[in-house]
Amino acid sequence: MQHRFFAILTLVFLAVLAVASPPLAADEKVRSAKSWVSPSTPDGQPDLQGVWTNATITPFERPDELANKAVLTPAEAAELEKRAAEGRVDRPPKPGDVGSYNQAWFDSGTKVVSTRQTSLVVDPPDGRVPVTAAAEAQRDYNAAHNADSYQYMSVWDRCITRGVPAGMFPAGYNNAYQILQIPGYVVIFYEMIHETRIIPLDGRPHVSAGIRLWNGDSRGHWEGHTLVVDTTNYNSKGSIGTSAATARIKGIPQSEALHVVERFTRTGPDTIGYEVTIDDPPMYTRPWKAAFPLSLATNYRIYEYACHEGNHAVENVLSGGRALDKAVR
Repeated sequence: MQHRFFAILTLVFLAVLAVASPPLAADEKVRSAKSWVSPSTPDGQPDLQGVWTNATITPFERPDELANKAVLTPAEAAELEKRAAEGRVDRPPKPGDVGSYNQAWFDSGTKVVSTRQTSLVVDPPDGRVPVTAAAEAQRDYNAAHNADSYQYMSVWDRCITRGVPAGMFPAGYNNAYQILQIPGYVVIFYEMIHETRIIPLDGRPHVSAGIRLWNGDSRGHWEGHTLVVDTTNYNSKGSIGTSAATARIKGIPQSEALHVVERFTRTGPDTIGYEVTIDDPPMYTRPWKAAFPLSLATNYRIYEYACHEGNHAVENVLSGGRALDKAVR
């Protein structure tokens, strides 16, 4: 889509403008990690501030061929990264296919996550999301009617939101998050669709049950050095996965019963451990969890993700649908 083309153009500017700092030698990294003490903000919050990224080639759900394997060996991880690099080449689109961006515009990562886990989903133990048949049927119905009405389209395609926690899941590009902290609040700015989440820490209750929001109502508190964010009061219009990187989960709808608990833990000078537990009984047979690291990206520059300004996708998809309607009459 054209709006994504303009958004990902920022990666070229990043390559030109960012000034890379020299890498630490291996022994320096070890000394740095051993001497690291978790920092605090001036008002005493554990410090999560900075620009963080999560691009990775680790799949969202565990592949069938790794059904009984939770963690890769170093050799297996290296082989997977090698194969991913070999497959990262541009090929002409098939006849009748308009094609997509070339590799210069993607930023889907080159490495597996540092934990070497075989999927971002870590619970259930098989790395598979326990989706109900009804949720899959609704996903498939919406996909089949994508060109019939904007109401069946992804909320990401419509430039509304990527969702919470969907916006935290790695995508093909623009995988950056800037965390800011002020007394009583943690603020997360998402590069994708330039959304800003303001999370109060003062113990206030969630809004009343009659108020329903696209991204829910978030409330945070500290458990030691871990920021715990509890989110409820969702509407039933969004999706738990909006990027193709979530594969089978893309388009699974959310219900008003959705309850999300996220945990952000600073685990080193350049790492935040992120995990999220998702409970939505109409959509899943049990709660499930995803976990992965966020990496500090000191030289990353976040540019505006001008979604609506360049978004011709909705108009083009619907006009294409009407052309197909005429063709079959």
